Amino acid sequence: MARIGQGDGGLGTEGCVDQRATGRRTHGQPGTAAATGDHDPGSAPAADSGSGHGRPANANPDPGPGHRPGPPAHPLPTPESPPTSADTRRRVPRTDTVLRDPRLAQARERLGPGPVKDAVRQAQEQARQGALAPEDVADTAVALLPPTAGGLRPVINATGVLLHTNLGRAPLSAAARQAVEDAAGPTDVELDLTTGVRARRGRTVLDALCARVRTAAAAHVVNNGAAALVLAATALAAGREIVISRGEMVEIGDGFRLPDLLVSTGARLREVGTTNRTSAADYAAALGPDTAFVLKVHPSNFRITGFTRAAGTAELAALGVPVVVDIGSGLLAPHPLLPDEPDAETQLRAGAALVTASGDKLLGGPQCGLLLGEAELVRRLARHPLARALRVGKLTLAALEATLTGPATPTARALTADPDGLLRRAERLAAGLVDAGVGVRAVTCTAAVGGGGAPGVALPSAALSLPERYAAALRTGPVPVLGRLEAGRCLLDLRAVPAEDDDRLAGAVRAAAER
Repeated sequence: MARIGQGDGGLGTEGCVDQRATGRRTHGQPGTAAATGDHDPGSAPAADSGSGHGRPANANPDPGPGHRPGPPAHPLPTPESPPTSADTRRRVPRTDTVLRDPRLAQARERLGPGPVKDAVRQAQEQARQGALAPEDVADTAVALLPPTAGGLRPVINATGVLLHTNLGRAPLSAAARQAVEDAAGPTDVELDLTTGVRARRGRTVLDALCARVRTAAAAHVVNNGAAALVLAATALAAGREIVISRGEMVEIGDGFRLPDLLVSTGARLREVGTTNRTSAADYAAALGPDTAFVLKVHPSNFRITGFTRAAGTAELAALGVPVVVDIGSGLLAPHPLLPDEPDAETQLRAGAALVTASGDKLLGGPQCGLLLGEAELVRRLARHPLARALRVGKLTLAALEATLTGPATPTARALTADPDGLLRRAERLAAGLVDAGVGVRAVTCTAAVGGGGAPGVALPSAALSLPERYAAALRTGPVPVLGRLEAGRCLLDLRAVPAEDDDRLAGAVRAAAER
């Protein structure tokens, strides 16, 4: 047992230095600090008068055996000893103090007060837990701020799928984005500024559609391609029959099936032909007094090859009933790279009364549904009560018009990209990344249209080939990059990546290499 008041060098206990002035008690030889600051269980602590004046231990009389005073109430940190957790918590800056940082004040204007306060509270909590120095709270809060006020994060699409449904399909052109920004405030969407009276909603975009598809007498826009077909079926065939080939009873994605969609409108389906072969005679045999129209659906997300037969639009138009053609992908005119993809102009010229399509696929515009065709038929659809529920907002109208009248869209540029140019880009990027210590190589590969368009069309492309582990690191990085896994490698296909994003892509790869 240690003896109070005795010991070497006038110490208060045998082998223990009382460091109440610094909040630290050491054991062993004088001047040697204990790692934890706790007393040695095998020796008694120094005597403490409780006066708080920090008198040396041997200045007090021996209080008697068994006396074990507690540690000082408020030890003070010094440069030789780190602050306690209580000290750190007291040093964490107040929320209102942090919010006065100019960077956070500016972020409040851009993001709103909620996200900024959340970031500050997260940083403060890290400091309270000792994971962060209190003086770093503001910097950390800035780093924790979300990039935008919304929950959607911009990504780089390096999957090699031009119209990736999970990534929002077609990216908007710069002209379309500017049009959306310009239309964000009050606009003349339903007002004639010359007369000051109500005007036809979206009149300029409808005129632009008809200008692009000369065979269309009229046009209407709804909120997506499925809605266009639903409006046609509801307005024209509720309580009546739609004649359709069994080979065109498709599933359009996410478990939604075309037959279920059509039946939900109150129409009855009359199936004709077989999965692989349906002739015009099959349709003719099914026509009757209850026939509302013949529906021809382009199977845009699969192909049937071999012993097949499908009736053309011209054959069906000769049957004497309206023909509605759902072309799906939104191609308005023939495209040399997509000879098997139906387009609106050709289908209307062949005799279709109405063509429905999507705006966010090969057209390269915003999500919307297009209806083009005979003037009276389109007017009937536009005046149906359901049309009000399916109409689009001014931002969609603005983006669609800029897509129709503006420069080539990112989708159009990606579709026609030169494979040799893509390979040169990949080689240039790979060379720079190799110099930075990244194990990468440029390779040739094959891209696809996607988005329910041009199934089976292979687009020669080029990519950066990285170890498979990069896929997750790139996907979860500060600039999310989506590639694809192929043969145990992570490929970053450049066909859908604009050349102006090459530096961002390279930066994301370098950041992933360091994780």
